[in-house]
Amino acid sequence: MTNVRCRLSGSFGFRHSFVIRASSFVISLAFVLSLRGDPVPSAKDILDSVRMVETQQHLDLDGQLRQNQIVVPFHLAQDGPLIRYSFSNPEEVLELRLGEKSSRLDLVTGSEKFAASKFAQKVRGTAVTYEDLAMKFLYWPDGTVLGEENVRTRRCWKLHLRPPSRDSQYSNVFLWVDQASGALMRMEGYDWNGRLAKRFEVVSAQKIEGRWFLKQMRIEELQAGTNEVQARTYLEIKK
Repeated sequence: MTNVRCRLSGSFGFRHSFVIRASSFVISLAFVLSLRGDPVPSAKDILDSVRMVETQQHLDLDGQLRQNQIVVPFHLAQDGPLIRYSFSNPEEVLELRLGEKSSRLDLVTGSEKFAASKFAQKVRGTAVTYEDLAMKFLYWPDGTVLGEENVRTRRCWKLHLRPPSRDSQYSNVFLWVDQASGALMRMEGYDWNGRLAKRFEVVSAQKIEGRWFLKQMRIEELQAGTNEVQARTYLEIKK
């Protein structure tokens, strides 16, 4: 998904050297960009812009999760910071609220609350988990800007994010954010053994009522300890 990928090891020594190299890279990048006169935004500023873009959308569309023979249709309705996913067979309605400091995923169908233990579960047998839908990583406070990279001809900021606790399935997340639009273009999540676990990438976009929206995103789940794709799911939005 990217020409330059950072591989994390489970050993402290490698993690420590990784942090030193990443920090040195950021310092060097900041120096170069300062010579060009271009400001380097902080990770917080970039994530703030992503959340702002996400909460300004108003959608009423159909979509599906597709993995081999599995096709899971859903309805997506968004009114600013409130996003509703509606599944059928069996019925399941989820509401995602994007706040200023955190996101909250609620189960609307049924009387029980959405259990924290369910975040690691897969949605209808696909590579997408409930934690992925909740986009918790957008609120992680420990972030670093690693530089700039192109994703499908789009100039992006590359961020390294770490969760505030071990509640997440990811120990590290690398995020690529479109500099012009603030849209998420790519994400890589690593497990707690430092192994690449999942990759997300926008494959295509579409214009709806004069605005650009996601058309297809590819989600790849990798076999632990290898670079082999274990499952590949496509999230597709229809006009």
